Amino acid sequence: MNEILKNKKLYIFDMDGTVYLEDTVFPFAVDFINKLRNSGRRILFFTNNASKNISVYFDKLNKMGFGVSKEEIMSSADVCTEFLNKYRNGKTVYLLGTPALEEHFISHKIPLVTDKQPDITVVSFDTTLTYEKLKNACTYIRNGAEFLSTHPDFNCPVKDGYIPDSGAICAAVTASTGVSPRYFGKPYPETADMICEITGVERADMCIFGDRLYTDIALGKANGITAVLVLTGEATLEDVENAPEESKPDFIYPSLAEVDKEIFN
Repeated sequence: MNEILKNKKLYIFDMDGTVYLEDTVFPFAVDFINKLRNSGRRILFFTNNASKNISVYFDKLNKMGFGVSKEEIMSSADVCTEFLNKYRNGKTVYLLGTPALEEHFISHKIPLVTDKQPDITVVSFDTTLTYEKLKNACTYIRNGAEFLSTHPDFNCPVKDGYIPDSGAICAAVTASTGVSPRYFGKPYPETADMICEITGVERADMCIFGDRLYTDIALGKANGITAVLVLTGEATLEDVENAPEESKPDFIYPSLAEVDKEIFN
């Protein structure tokens, strides 16, 4: 039995590649997370995927059987808008993102502009990306807008492989402008700070489960949170062997099914 994992107070879960793959739920993940909740342990779902808003994730997770509340879901968009309101209050923003992300920014009172030079350009995972949007982002950054991004993921896992994510779009902008973004989401410290602030749980009493070394695992390793890699998404054992020390997990399991057995059997 893994006593370290058994005695945590907050269990943080990445979503895509960890508890489901695109629209296919991992049944063992539902069973495990429901056991954790029923035993009095706290749950938080955190995704870097900012292309959808919390309501979408709430509906999706509940349809899959996870029985979540909206307070148990966070995304990189939450961290980014928190930063903007706290440290860039009133600054205008050009957002390269989906309509759902635009709604999220508007609901957090971020002043969005589309037809004039903004103070800040935010680039995210945009499945509605057009050349016009890409051109505008590059032009505004080249003309002096601060370059921010919700999250650094290069690829988003889907059933038949991967599709370009926020980090890939940012790489195109950087190639054109020569400017690199400031990223939010996992693995950056603002994310760990916000989780601590919202939950009131100390880092030593948390663990994070995820399928990516450079986001999920790196968040844990850099911020004193126990980091658990599951092999149901992006990372492989070969990736772990070749990873820098700061991205190596504390524990590795084939899936959450094996973690369930470790904690509850």
